[in-house]
Amino acid sequence: MSGKTAIDENAADRVFKALSSQTRRRILDLLRDHPRTTGDLCGQVAELDRCTVMQHLRVLEDAGLVVAERRGRERWNHLDVLPIVAIEQRWLGDYARPSGALLATLDARMT
Repeated sequence: MSGKTAIDENAADRVFKALSSQTRRRILDLLRDHPRTTGDLCGQVAELDRCTVMQHLRVLEDAGLVVAERRGRERWNHLDVLPIVAIEQRWLGDYARPSGALLATLDARMT
């Protein structure tokens, strides 16, 4: 896989597991624009208690999707997109490229 971001199979499993949860995807969406404190995330996912949000954050950290930084008493959570890029390059890119080109050709013919 020259020129691509490599990802081992165990790391890929952790990323897929992390992305399989709607709540974890929502947390990642919240972190897309800027880092947030754990307290802020808990407020944004108010239907869950703090302990449950922390469990979701741990799964995201284990997958390398979130990096936590302590600033005093606050825990700031940062999104790390590199594991998602590696998944995209490993799985989606190679598989989607031929069908994407075919769909683009079909769309052009229909319009």
